[in-house]
Amino acid sequence: MKTNLRFDHHLLAVEGEHDVHCMLELEAPTASDADRAPLHIALVIDRSGSMNGPKLAVAKDCARFLASRLLPTDQLAVVAFDNEVDLLAPLVAADSPGLSAAISSLHPRGSTNLSGGWLKGLEELNRAEKGGVRRVLLLTDGQANQGITDRTQLEKMADGSKSRASTTTIGFGDGFDEDLLTAIADRSSGNAYFAASPEDVPGIFAEEFKGLVTLVAQNVSIEIRPTDSVQFTGVLNDYRLVDVPGGVQAQIGDAYGSERRRLVFAFHVPTLASLGPAKIADVIVRYAAVGDDVVVHEVTVPVIVNLVSSDEAAAAEVDSEVTDEIWLLRAATARRDAITDFDARDYDASREKMQFSRAALLKAAETSPRAAEMLEEAELLSDLSAPAAIREDPMWRKRASSEAYSRTRGRPSRKRG
Repeated sequence: MKTNLRFDHHLLAVEGEHDVHCMLELEAPTASDADRAPLHIALVIDRSGSMNGPKLAVAKDCARFLASRLLPTDQLAVVAFDNEVDLLAPLVAADSPGLSAAISSLHPRGSTNLSGGWLKGLEELNRAEKGGVRRVLLLTDGQANQGITDRTQLEKMADGSKSRASTTTIGFGDGFDEDLLTAIADRSSGNAYFAASPEDVPGIFAEEFKGLVTLVAQNVSIEIRPTDSVQFTGVLNDYRLVDVPGGVQAQIGDAYGSERRRLVFAFHVPTLASLGPAKIADVIVRYAAVGDDVVVHEVTVPVIVNLVSSDEAAAAEVDSEVTDEIWLLRAATARRDAITDFDARDYDASREKMQFSRAALLKAAETSPRAAEMLEEAELLSDLSAPAAIREDPMWRKRASSEAYSRTRGRPSRKRG
């Protein structure tokens, strides 16, 4: 895993205090088809009554797509849930003849025992052979209204499941709990997707499958440890943060072949006494390489600023790659804040936050090498901040949450159809 640390201001005036933004770039190694780790997948599909029609039909098509692209060395289990849970196909080789019939047997009925289906999928993955990648794919369109329904308890279960398997969630339509599904994915190092319509689901399955077959590292974390005199002031991304001795750890999740991820964080640096380089923190990157044997890697990156005269600091250029990333992450934060206002039914405040962020993006795009990306984000904010969208679109909250999630994870927002 390659690392590169950049600052918005790489030269600081020795005479004063400073607020400094750092951007850590992680570049994953190229994935090798020849050395791909075996996949152990539990496909957990909601078959409650609300899935009747095109939703369940496309879910079955996507299950067949997944089975057809797995290798004989991969394994797949199929679990269906409504108010009851059925193991339609135990974890077997992906080319087993019974898988197709198991998928075809899916029919809608009942309510939504999400916890039961999810736990059955995890149970099947416990039987997987040593090594490889273990992933639950959980697709649902409804609320958890049977079995375990308490959100806090479900989130704790996700924490506990991390050592056994990660969970990717796919929320379908306008009836699911996006906060719960995102929390399950985050806490288990999986991914979270929003499918507004049946037409969105095949692309999501293709994206998830592409990630699984190019997975090169799991459980990536970044630990930030400031020196005694320096104050850590926060992470702009929305990764889960855990306090650790001497600092904080951001839990990044999985990394795919040749993928670049970015984490932006900030410090308040007090007045320091002498000119020249000064270390203000250490950043520690940890991850487990994917393969037959689990190999844990640890890389320490010192965070070093350069203290110079005020004239020299004033003449130095800012790093536009860092400042542009800050603007894009602030746009995601604006969506999060707008959701809070939306939940409080303060629709005017929600719209104003997004419009303010949109204006800032348009201004920054005038001189940015990433102008196209910023303009696209501004357009998405414009769509979300339309008064009719906020008040009348039943999926507004899910769209805003999904776009913020994608951006803060270092991946571009999924375009809406």
